[in-house]
Amino acid sequence: MTDRAAHTVESSTAKTRISPTVQGPEGTGGPTRIALLTDVHGNLPAFEAVLADVDSSGVDAIWFLGDLVGYGAQPDECVQLAAERCDLCLAGNHDLGVLDRIDIGDFSPAAAKAALWTREHSSEETLAFLNALEPLQLGGPIGVYHASPRDPIWEYVLSDMQAEACMDVMPARVGAIGHSHVALRFTRANGGDVVGGQVEGGSILDLSRGDWLVNPGSVGQPRDGDSRAAWMLLDVQGWTGEWRRVEYPIDEAAQAIVDAGLPRSLGERLYLGQ
Repeated sequence: MTDRAAHTVESSTAKTRISPTVQGPEGTGGPTRIALLTDVHGNLPAFEAVLADVDSSGVDAIWFLGDLVGYGAQPDECVQLAAERCDLCLAGNHDLGVLDRIDIGDFSPAAAKAALWTREHSSEETLAFLNALEPLQLGGPIGVYHASPRDPIWEYVLSDMQAEACMDVMPARVGAIGHSHVALRFTRANGGDVVGGQVEGGSILDLSRGDWLVNPGSVGQPRDGDSRAAWMLLDVQGWTGEWRRVEYPIDEAAQAIVDAGLPRSLGERLYLGQ
């Protein structure tokens, strides 16, 4: 999808759900072991499975990079769980589309139907929570964006060239993004060329040198050929990143989509990881 720079939100106006310690720079009381989650998309079984894995991993904070809703059939439950568990929440393009803060005319037909359904079936509390979020947060040990440092709402960062352009405007050495639903990493050492690509579950990488842009992959709708829910464990003291994958009851999520009257294809694709 093409960039839409007009939608970029300046960091000075960002309003995320964020605890005071999250913004602290490295070594001043901020978290060191951070669970990076993104793109739940109303998939409660996947969200619950990932949080169970997070709980067994000894993290200090949970940061969510946007798109709690859209596609899936349990928006209220997912938002409530995020409000209870996540120390930082960003808004994604589907969250903003449900709120009518961006035009869903750019969505696929199925995504637009799901956004309208979510708008009509979400509680006032859910919509109020989402409306308090913005798509980026700067000032901590890493920069966090829903889509990209250049355009935190719309840009899909899938190539080395895109990643290089993002690193050029990224204030922090390390940035985390979601939006593409693909577990990825891009790195640039000593001003050289950017190299990157898809990351398999179980991979542990050394992020201590160079510039990095990482994507944990999607919790609720992976699109990298692996149907398991994805998340990433980031250690900003040792500067390592571990990409994790978690089995979850796909049948439950797919059946909830059918029962809600949403497009059946939204459930079918969960089995394929596409």
